[in-house]
Amino acid sequence: MKIIILGAGQVGVTLAENLASENNDITVVDIDVNRLRELQDKLDLRVIQGQGSYPRILREAGAQNADMLIAVTNSDEINMMACQVAYSLFNTPNRIARIRSTEYIFETAKLFQPEVIPVDYLISPEQLVINYIYQLIEYPGALQVINFADKKISIVAVNAYYGGPLVGNALSSLPERMPHINTRVAAIFRQDRPIRPQGSTIIEANDEVFFVAASQHIRAVISELQRLEKPYKRIMIVGGGNIGAGLALKLEKNYYVKLIERNKNRATELTEMLNNTIVYYGNASDQELLAQEQVEQVDVFIAVTNDDEDNIMSAMLAKKMGAKKAMVLIQRSAYVDLVQGGVIDIVISPQQVTISALLGHVRKADIVSVFSLRRGVAEAIEAIAHGDESTSKVVGRKIKDIKLPSGTVIGAIARGDEVIIANNNAVIQQGDHIVMFITHKKFVPDVERLFQPSPFFL
Repeated sequence: MKIIILGAGQVGVTLAENLASENNDITVVDIDVNRLRELQDKLDLRVIQGQGSYPRILREAGAQNADMLIAVTNSDEINMMACQVAYSLFNTPNRIARIRSTEYIFETAKLFQPEVIPVDYLISPEQLVINYIYQLIEYPGALQVINFADKKISIVAVNAYYGGPLVGNALSSLPERMPHINTRVAAIFRQDRPIRPQGSTIIEANDEVFFVAASQHIRAVISELQRLEKPYKRIMIVGGGNIGAGLALKLEKNYYVKLIERNKNRATELTEMLNNTIVYYGNASDQELLAQEQVEQVDVFIAVTNDDEDNIMSAMLAKKMGAKKAMVLIQRSAYVDLVQGGVIDIVISPQQVTISALLGHVRKADIVSVFSLRRGVAEAIEAIAHGDESTSKVVGRKIKDIKLPSGTVIGAIARGDEVIIANNNAVIQQGDHIVMFITHKKFVPDVERLFQPSPFFL
Protein backbone atom coordinates (compact mmCIF):
# COMPACT_ATOMS: atom_id res chain seq x y z
CA MET A 1 0.00 0.00 0.00
CA LYS A 2 1.31 3.48 -0.91
CA ILE A 3 0.82 5.78 2.08
CA ILE A 4 1.72 9.45 2.57
CA ILE A 5 2.20 10.60 6.18
CA LEU A 6 2.17 14.34 6.80
CA GLY A 7 4.01 15.26 9.97
CA ALA A 8 7.14 13.73 11.49
CA GLY A 9 6.17 14.40 15.08
CA GLN A 10 5.79 11.60 17.63
CA VAL A 11 2.57 10.22 16.13
CA GLY A 12 3.85 10.44 12.55
CA VAL A 13 7.15 8.74 13.42
CA THR A 14 5.47 5.98 15.45
CA LEU A 15 3.03 5.36 12.61
CA ALA A 16 5.85 5.26 10.05
CA GLU A 17 7.73 2.76 12.22
CA ASN A 18 4.65 0.53 12.42
CA LEU A 19 3.87 0.65 8.71
CA ALA A 20 7.36 0.64 7.18
CA SER A 21 8.03 -2.79 8.69
CA GLU A 22 5.01 -4.25 6.87
CA ASN A 23 6.17 -3.80 3.27
CA ASN A 24 4.21 -0.59 2.70
CA ASP A 25 5.52 2.18 0.44
CA ILE A 26 5.80 5.09 2.89
CA THR A 27 6.51 8.76 2.18
CA VAL A 28 6.82 11.19 5.11
CA VAL A 29 6.44 14.95 4.64
CA ASP A 30 7.55 17.54 7.21
CA ILE A 31 8.98 21.05 7.27
CA ASP A 32 11.81 20.01 9.64
CA VAL A 33 14.67 18.59 7.56
CA ASN A 34 16.51 17.32 10.64
CA ARG A 35 13.58 15.20 11.75
CA LEU A 36 13.30 13.77 8.26
CA ARG A 37 17.00 12.97 8.11
CA GLU A 38 16.81 11.12 11.46
CA LEU A 39 13.77 9.17 10.27
CA GLN A 40 15.37 8.19 6.99
CA ASP A 41 18.48 6.98 8.81
CA LYS A 42 16.29 4.58 10.84
CA LEU A 43 13.70 3.39 8.34
CA ASP A 44 13.41 2.36 4.70
CA LEU A 45 11.11 5.12 3.45
CA ARG A 46 11.03 8.28 1.36
CA VAL A 47 11.03 11.77 2.87
CA ILE A 48 10.09 15.18 1.46
CA GLN A 49 10.77 18.53 3.11
CA GLY A 50 7.94 21.04 2.75
CA GLN A 51 4.46 22.14 3.82
CA GLY A 52 2.14 19.16 3.61
CA SER A 53 -0.89 21.09 2.39
CA TYR A 54 0.86 22.61 -0.65
CA PRO A 55 -0.22 21.06 -3.98
CA ARG A 56 3.38 21.05 -5.22
CA ILE A 57 4.58 19.09 -2.18
CA LEU A 58 1.71 16.59 -2.36
CA ARG A 59 2.39 16.09 -6.07
CA GLU A 60 6.05 15.44 -5.31
CA ALA A 61 5.00 12.97 -2.59
CA GLY A 62 2.94 11.06 -5.16
CA ALA A 63 -0.58 11.92 -3.97
CA GLN A 64 -1.92 11.17 -7.46
CA ASN A 65 -0.92 7.51 -7.04
CA ALA A 66 -1.27 7.13 -3.27
CA ASP A 67 -3.75 4.78 -1.63
CA MET A 68 -3.97 6.83 1.53
CA LEU A 69 -3.07 10.22 3.01
CA ILE A 70 -2.64 10.46 6.79
CA ALA A 71 -2.31 14.07 7.98
CA VAL A 72 -0.97 14.20 11.54
CA THR A 73 0.89 17.53 11.66
CA ASN A 74 0.51 19.76 14.72
CA SER A 75 -1.86 22.04 12.81
CA ASP A 76 -5.54 21.11 12.43
CA GLU A 77 -5.85 23.60 9.59
CA ILE A 78 -2.95 22.12 7.61
CA ASN A 79 -4.34 18.61 8.13
CA MET A 80 -7.77 19.64 6.86
CA MET A 81 -6.42 21.60 3.90
CA ALA A 82 -4.12 18.71 2.92
CA CYS A 83 -7.13 16.39 2.76
CA GLN A 84 -9.01 18.95 0.68
CA VAL A 85 -6.13 19.35 -1.79
CA ALA A 86 -5.56 15.58 -2.00
CA TYR A 87 -9.26 15.09 -2.76
CA SER A 88 -9.75 17.99 -5.18
CA LEU A 89 -6.52 17.80 -7.18
CA PHE A 90 -5.31 14.22 -6.88
CA ASN A 91 -8.38 12.15 -6.03
CA THR A 92 -6.49 10.35 -3.26
CA PRO A 93 -9.03 7.68 -2.23
CA ASN A 94 -8.52 7.54 1.56
CA ARG A 95 -7.87 10.59 3.71
CA ILE A 96 -7.32 10.64 7.49
CA ALA A 97 -6.76 13.79 9.55
CA ARG A 98 -5.81 14.40 13.15
CA ILE A 99 -8.03 17.13 14.60
CA ARG A 100 -7.35 18.33 18.12
CA SER A 101 -9.42 21.48 18.59
CA THR A 102 -12.84 20.97 20.17
CA GLU A 103 -14.05 23.94 18.10
CA TYR A 104 -13.89 21.70 15.01
CA ILE A 105 -14.81 18.45 16.74
CA PHE A 106 -18.12 19.87 18.01
CA GLU A 107 -19.14 20.47 14.38
CA THR A 108 -17.93 17.12 13.02
CA ALA A 109 -21.24 16.04 11.48
CA LYS A 110 -21.55 19.19 9.37
CA LEU A 111 -17.90 19.89 8.57
CA PHE A 112 -16.33 16.58 7.63
CA GLN A 113 -18.30 15.56 4.56
CA PRO A 114 -17.05 15.00 0.97
CA GLU A 115 -18.77 18.16 -0.26
CA VAL A 116 -17.43 20.27 2.64
CA ILE A 117 -14.09 19.09 4.09
CA PRO A 118 -13.37 15.66 2.59
CA VAL A 119 -11.91 13.79 5.58
CA ASP A 120 -12.86 10.10 5.57
CA TYR A 121 -11.75 9.46 9.12
CA LEU A 122 -11.16 12.05 11.80
CA ILE A 123 -8.91 11.20 14.72
CA SER A 124 -8.82 13.19 17.96
CA PRO A 125 -5.93 12.03 20.21
CA GLU A 126 -7.25 13.88 23.24
CA GLN A 127 -10.68 12.24 23.03
CA LEU A 128 -9.10 8.82 22.49
CA VAL A 129 -6.97 9.23 25.62
CA ILE A 130 -9.99 10.44 27.63
CA ASN A 131 -11.98 7.35 26.63
CA TYR A 132 -9.00 5.10 27.35
CA ILE A 133 -8.56 6.45 30.89
CA TYR A 134 -12.30 6.40 31.53
CA GLN A 135 -12.45 2.66 30.78
CA LEU A 136 -9.59 1.98 33.20
CA ILE A 137 -11.53 3.81 35.90
CA GLU A 138 -14.70 1.89 35.06
CA TYR A 139 -12.84 -1.44 35.49
CA PRO A 140 -10.74 -1.21 38.68
CA GLY A 141 -7.76 -3.55 38.60
CA ALA A 142 -7.40 -3.65 34.82
CA LEU A 143 -4.21 -2.49 33.10
CA GLN A 144 -5.91 -2.23 29.71
CA VAL A 145 -9.46 -2.70 28.43
CA ILE A 146 -10.19 -3.15 24.72
CA ASN A 147 -13.60 -3.58 23.10
CA PHE A 148 -14.38 -5.42 19.85
CA ALA A 149 -17.40 -6.33 17.72
CA ASP A 150 -19.53 -3.35 18.72
CA LYS A 151 -18.50 -3.83 22.37
CA LYS A 152 -19.71 -7.44 22.50
CA ILE A 153 -16.20 -8.82 23.17
CA SER A 154 -13.46 -7.43 25.44
CA ILE A 155 -9.80 -8.18 25.96
CA VAL A 156 -8.55 -7.15 29.39
CA ALA A 157 -5.02 -7.12 30.80
CA VAL A 158 -4.45 -7.73 34.52
CA ASN A 159 -1.32 -8.13 36.60
CA ALA A 160 -0.92 -11.34 38.61
CA TYR A 161 0.34 -10.49 42.10
CA TYR A 162 1.70 -12.43 45.06
CA GLY A 163 -1.11 -13.96 47.09
CA GLY A 164 -3.68 -13.30 44.37
CA PRO A 165 -6.08 -15.95 43.06
CA LEU A 166 -4.25 -16.27 39.73
CA VAL A 167 -0.77 -17.12 40.94
CA GLY A 168 0.13 -20.80 41.21
CA ASN A 169 -2.89 -22.05 39.28
CA ALA A 170 -2.93 -23.81 35.91
CA LEU A 171 -5.06 -22.31 33.14
CA SER A 172 -6.97 -25.59 32.92
CA SER A 173 -8.50 -24.78 36.32
CA LEU A 174 -10.29 -21.66 35.03
CA PRO A 175 -13.52 -23.48 34.03
CA GLU A 176 -13.79 -24.94 37.54
CA ARG A 177 -13.36 -21.52 39.11
CA MET A 178 -15.90 -19.87 36.80
CA PRO A 179 -18.33 -22.59 35.69
CA HIS A 180 -20.97 -20.11 34.52
CA ILE A 181 -18.63 -17.79 32.58
CA ASN A 182 -16.76 -18.68 29.42
CA THR A 183 -13.38 -16.97 29.14
CA ARG A 184 -9.97 -17.68 27.67
CA VAL A 185 -6.46 -16.45 28.38
CA ALA A 186 -5.23 -15.10 25.05
CA ALA A 187 -1.66 -14.27 26.05
CA ILE A 188 0.75 -14.10 28.95
CA PHE A 189 3.81 -11.86 29.17
CA ARG A 190 6.44 -12.93 31.70
CA GLN A 191 9.40 -10.60 32.20
CA ASP A 192 8.39 -8.88 28.95
CA ARG A 193 8.46 -12.13 26.96
CA PRO A 194 5.35 -13.76 25.50
CA ILE A 195 4.31 -17.23 26.68
CA ARG A 196 1.83 -19.23 24.61
CA PRO A 197 -0.99 -20.11 27.01
CA GLN A 198 -1.76 -23.82 27.37
CA GLY A 199 -3.88 -25.75 29.84
CA SER A 200 -0.80 -26.75 31.83
CA THR A 201 0.59 -23.19 32.03
CA ILE A 202 1.03 -22.03 35.62
CA ILE A 203 0.54 -18.33 36.31
CA GLU A 204 3.44 -16.70 38.17
CA ALA A 205 3.57 -13.48 40.17
CA ASN A 206 4.04 -10.34 38.03
CA ASP A 207 2.78 -12.06 34.87
CA GLU A 208 0.75 -9.74 32.65
CA VAL A 209 -2.29 -11.79 31.67
CA PHE A 210 -4.60 -10.94 28.75
CA PHE A 211 -7.97 -12.66 28.81
CA VAL A 212 -10.93 -12.46 26.46
CA ALA A 213 -14.62 -12.74 27.38
CA ALA A 214 -18.04 -11.42 26.46
CA SER A 215 -18.07 -7.78 27.61
CA GLN A 216 -20.98 -8.39 29.96
CA HIS A 217 -18.82 -10.80 31.98
CA ILE A 218 -15.70 -8.67 32.27
CA ARG A 219 -16.31 -7.44 35.82
CA ALA A 220 -17.00 -10.95 37.05
CA VAL A 221 -13.86 -12.30 35.38
CA ILE A 222 -11.63 -9.55 36.79
CA SER A 223 -13.14 -10.17 40.22
CA GLU A 224 -12.34 -13.88 40.01
CA LEU A 225 -8.88 -13.50 38.50
CA GLN A 226 -7.60 -10.56 40.48
CA ARG A 227 -9.86 -9.80 43.41
CA LEU A 228 -11.61 -6.84 41.85
CA GLU A 229 -10.57 -3.61 43.50
CA LYS A 230 -13.29 -1.60 45.17
CA PRO A 231 -15.01 0.83 42.78
CA TYR A 232 -13.18 4.12 42.60
CA LYS A 233 -14.89 7.15 44.08
CA ARG A 234 -12.33 9.90 44.60
CA ILE A 235 -10.33 11.06 41.57
CA MET A 236 -7.60 13.71 41.46
CA ILE A 237 -6.57 15.03 38.03
CA VAL A 238 -3.43 17.08 37.43
CA GLY A 239 -3.47 19.26 34.32
CA GLY A 240 -6.39 21.26 32.98
CA GLY A 241 -5.64 21.02 29.27
CA ASN A 242 -7.98 19.38 26.76
CA ILE A 243 -7.43 15.91 28.25
CA GLY A 244 -7.72 16.91 31.90
CA ALA A 245 -10.77 19.10 31.35
CA GLY A 246 -12.48 16.55 29.11
CA LEU A 247 -11.82 13.73 31.56
CA ALA A 248 -13.15 15.76 34.49
CA LEU A 249 -16.28 16.60 32.50
CA LYS A 250 -16.85 12.91 31.77
CA LEU A 251 -16.19 11.76 35.33
CA GLU A 252 -17.80 14.45 37.46
CA LYS A 253 -21.34 13.05 37.20
CA ASN A 254 -20.44 9.78 38.88
CA TYR A 255 -17.23 10.49 40.82
CA TYR A 256 -15.90 12.99 43.32
CA VAL A 257 -13.34 14.87 41.20
CA LYS A 258 -10.62 17.38 42.09
CA LEU A 259 -8.47 19.04 39.42
CA ILE A 260 -5.18 20.91 39.92
CA GLU A 261 -4.10 23.45 37.29
CA ARG A 262 -0.93 25.54 37.56
CA ASN A 263 -2.05 28.33 35.19
CA LYS A 264 -4.24 30.81 37.05
CA ASN A 265 -6.25 32.00 34.03
CA ARG A 266 -6.88 28.43 32.88
CA ALA A 267 -7.95 27.44 36.41
CA THR A 268 -10.53 30.25 36.33
CA GLU A 269 -11.82 29.05 32.93
CA LEU A 270 -12.13 25.49 34.24
CA THR A 271 -14.12 26.68 37.25
CA GLU A 272 -16.72 28.10 34.86
CA MET A 273 -16.58 25.11 32.47
CA LEU A 274 -16.96 22.31 35.01
CA ASN A 275 -20.05 21.85 37.15
CA ASN A 276 -19.20 19.33 39.87
CA THR A 277 -15.39 19.34 39.81
CA ILE A 278 -13.43 21.25 42.45
CA VAL A 279 -10.64 23.17 40.65
CA TYR A 280 -7.46 24.25 42.45
CA TYR A 281 -4.83 26.67 41.23
CA GLY A 282 -1.40 25.35 42.17
CA ASN A 283 1.47 22.95 41.55
CA ALA A 284 0.76 19.24 41.99
CA SER A 285 4.37 18.70 43.07
CA ASP A 286 3.69 20.90 46.09
CA GLN A 287 3.57 18.53 49.05
CA GLU A 288 1.62 21.00 51.17
CA LEU A 289 -1.10 21.34 48.53
CA LEU A 290 -1.47 17.56 48.19
CA ALA A 291 -1.61 17.15 51.96
CA GLN A 292 -4.15 19.94 52.27
CA GLU A 293 -6.36 18.27 49.64
CA GLN A 294 -6.06 14.89 51.41
CA VAL A 295 -4.30 13.02 48.63
CA GLU A 296 -4.12 9.97 50.92
CA GLN A 297 -7.89 9.54 50.42
CA VAL A 298 -7.64 9.60 46.61
CA ASP A 299 -8.46 6.34 44.82
CA VAL A 300 -6.84 7.37 41.52
CA PHE A 301 -4.30 10.13 40.92
CA ILE A 302 -4.14 10.99 37.19
CA ALA A 303 -1.37 13.27 35.88
CA VAL A 304 -2.05 14.48 32.32
CA THR A 305 -0.06 17.70 31.87
CA ASN A 306 2.13 18.30 28.80
CA ASP A 307 5.30 17.78 30.86
CA ASP A 308 6.39 14.14 31.30
CA GLU A 309 8.74 14.91 34.20
CA ASP A 310 6.08 16.86 36.09
CA ASN A 311 3.60 14.04 35.59
CA ILE A 312 6.04 11.40 36.84
CA MET A 313 7.25 13.37 39.86
CA SER A 314 3.79 14.48 41.02
CA ALA A 315 2.46 10.93 40.69
CA MET A 316 5.38 9.46 42.62
CA LEU A 317 4.85 12.05 45.36
CA ALA A 318 1.12 11.33 45.47
CA LYS A 319 1.75 7.58 45.80
CA LYS A 320 4.29 8.19 48.55
CA MET A 321 1.71 10.29 50.39
CA GLY A 322 -0.92 7.56 50.21
CA ALA A 323 -2.82 7.79 46.90
CA LYS A 324 -4.02 4.26 46.13
CA LYS A 325 -3.31 4.24 42.38
CA ALA A 326 -1.43 6.51 39.98
CA MET A 327 -1.90 6.87 36.23
CA VAL A 328 0.49 9.02 34.21
CA LEU A 329 0.42 10.38 30.67
CA ILE A 330 3.86 10.11 29.03
CA GLN A 331 4.76 11.45 25.60
CA ARG A 332 8.32 10.13 25.33
CA SER A 333 8.31 6.45 24.47
CA ALA A 334 11.72 5.97 26.13
CA TYR A 335 10.17 6.83 29.51
CA VAL A 336 7.28 4.37 29.25
CA ASP A 337 9.25 1.18 29.95
CA LEU A 338 11.25 2.90 32.69
CA VAL A 339 8.18 3.97 34.64
CA GLN A 340 5.52 1.29 34.00
CA GLY A 341 5.00 -1.20 36.82
CA GLY A 342 7.12 0.61 39.42
CA VAL A 343 5.70 3.15 41.85
CA ILE A 344 3.40 4.31 39.07
CA ASP A 345 0.68 1.77 38.31
CA ILE A 346 -0.35 2.62 34.75
CA VAL A 347 1.43 4.61 32.04
CA ILE A 348 -0.64 5.97 29.15
CA SER A 349 1.09 6.67 25.84
CA PRO A 350 -1.02 8.98 23.65
CA GLN A 351 1.00 7.84 20.63
CA GLN A 352 0.07 4.18 21.15
CA VAL A 353 -3.58 5.04 21.76
CA THR A 354 -3.63 7.11 18.56
CA ILE A 355 -1.78 4.48 16.52
CA SER A 356 -4.33 1.86 17.56
CA ALA A 357 -7.11 4.01 16.13
CA LEU A 358 -5.20 4.58 12.89
CA LEU A 359 -4.05 1.03 12.19
CA GLY A 360 -7.55 -0.35 11.70
CA HIS A 361 -7.90 1.94 8.67
CA VAL A 362 -4.56 0.94 7.20
CA ARG A 363 -4.58 -2.83 7.54
CA LYS A 364 -5.28 -5.01 4.53
CA ALA A 365 -8.03 -7.69 4.33
CA ASP A 366 -11.23 -6.82 6.21
CA ILE A 367 -9.56 -5.74 9.44
CA VAL A 368 -12.17 -3.88 11.47
CA SER A 369 -10.23 -2.94 14.60
CA VAL A 370 -6.59 -2.92 15.64
CA PHE A 371 -5.20 -2.18 19.09
CA SER A 372 -1.52 -1.74 19.81
CA LEU A 373 -0.52 -3.57 23.00
CA ARG A 374 2.56 -3.84 25.15
CA ARG A 375 3.94 -0.48 23.92
CA GLY A 376 3.56 -1.50 20.28
CA VAL A 377 5.12 -4.97 20.50
CA ALA A 378 1.84 -6.92 20.27
CA GLU A 379 -1.54 -6.31 18.65
CA ALA A 380 -5.13 -7.35 19.11
CA ILE A 381 -7.07 -7.52 15.85
CA GLU A 382 -10.68 -7.96 14.81
CA ALA A 383 -11.08 -9.42 11.30
CA ILE A 384 -14.15 -10.45 9.33
CA ALA A 385 -14.10 -13.87 7.67
CA HIS A 386 -15.14 -13.75 3.99
CA GLY A 387 -15.54 -16.34 1.27
CA ASP A 388 -16.28 -20.06 1.47
CA GLU A 389 -14.29 -23.26 1.85
CA SER A 390 -12.93 -22.98 -1.71
CA THR A 391 -11.83 -19.32 -1.53
CA SER A 392 -10.93 -18.81 2.13
CA LYS A 393 -8.22 -20.29 4.31
CA VAL A 394 -10.42 -19.92 7.42
CA VAL A 395 -14.12 -20.23 6.52
CA GLY A 396 -15.58 -23.69 7.12
CA ARG A 397 -12.54 -24.80 9.09
CA LYS A 398 -12.05 -25.73 12.72
CA ILE A 399 -9.65 -23.47 14.58
CA LYS A 400 -7.28 -26.38 15.18
CA ASP A 401 -7.02 -26.89 11.40
CA ILE A 402 -6.20 -23.26 10.58
CA LYS A 403 -2.50 -22.56 10.02
CA LEU A 404 -2.21 -19.54 12.27
CA PRO A 405 1.00 -17.52 12.11
CA SER A 406 3.42 -17.97 15.01
CA GLY A 407 2.34 -16.20 18.18
CA THR A 408 -1.28 -15.79 17.02
CA VAL A 409 -4.21 -16.88 19.17
CA ILE A 410 -7.89 -16.72 18.20
CA GLY A 411 -9.62 -15.57 21.36
CA ALA A 412 -13.29 -15.18 20.46
CA ILE A 413 -15.82 -15.07 17.64
CA ALA A 414 -18.79 -12.72 17.31
CA ARG A 415 -21.55 -14.27 15.19
CA GLY A 416 -24.48 -11.89 15.04
CA ASP A 417 -25.39 -11.24 18.68
CA GLU A 418 -23.71 -14.44 19.85
CA VAL A 419 -20.25 -14.45 21.45
CA ILE A 420 -18.27 -17.69 21.12
CA ILE A 421 -15.12 -18.05 23.18
CA ALA A 422 -12.73 -19.89 20.88
CA ASN A 423 -11.87 -23.56 21.29
CA ASN A 424 -10.06 -25.95 18.97
CA ASN A 425 -13.26 -27.41 17.53
CA ALA A 426 -15.04 -24.10 16.83
CA VAL A 427 -15.75 -23.71 13.10
CA ILE A 428 -15.35 -20.31 11.41
CA GLN A 429 -18.33 -19.19 9.33
CA GLN A 430 -18.73 -16.55 6.62
CA GLY A 431 -19.28 -13.14 8.22
CA ASP A 432 -17.84 -14.07 11.62
CA HIS A 433 -15.91 -11.37 13.47
CA ILE A 434 -12.71 -13.01 14.71
CA VAL A 435 -10.80 -11.45 17.63
CA MET A 436 -7.12 -12.44 17.67
CA PHE A 437 -4.11 -11.70 19.82
CA ILE A 438 -0.74 -11.46 18.05
CA THR A 439 2.24 -11.51 20.40
CA HIS A 440 4.61 -9.98 17.87
CA LYS A 441 3.48 -7.45 15.27
CA LYS A 442 5.89 -8.78 12.62
CA PHE A 443 3.35 -11.55 12.01
CA VAL A 444 0.51 -9.10 11.24
CA PRO A 445 0.99 -9.31 7.43
CA ASP A 446 0.70 -13.11 7.67
CA VAL A 447 -2.63 -12.72 9.50
CA GLU A 448 -3.85 -10.28 6.87
CA ARG A 449 -3.02 -12.73 4.08
CA LEU A 450 -4.78 -15.50 5.98
CA PHE A 451 -8.03 -13.52 5.96
CA GLN A 452 -7.86 -12.38 2.34
CA PRO A 453 -10.12 -14.65 0.24
CA SER A 454 -8.69 -15.68 -3.14
CA PRO A 455 -10.49 -17.05 -6.20
CA PHE A 456 -7.42 -19.23 -6.77
CA PHE A 457 -7.37 -20.85 -3.34
CA LEU A 458 -8.56 -24.45 -3.27
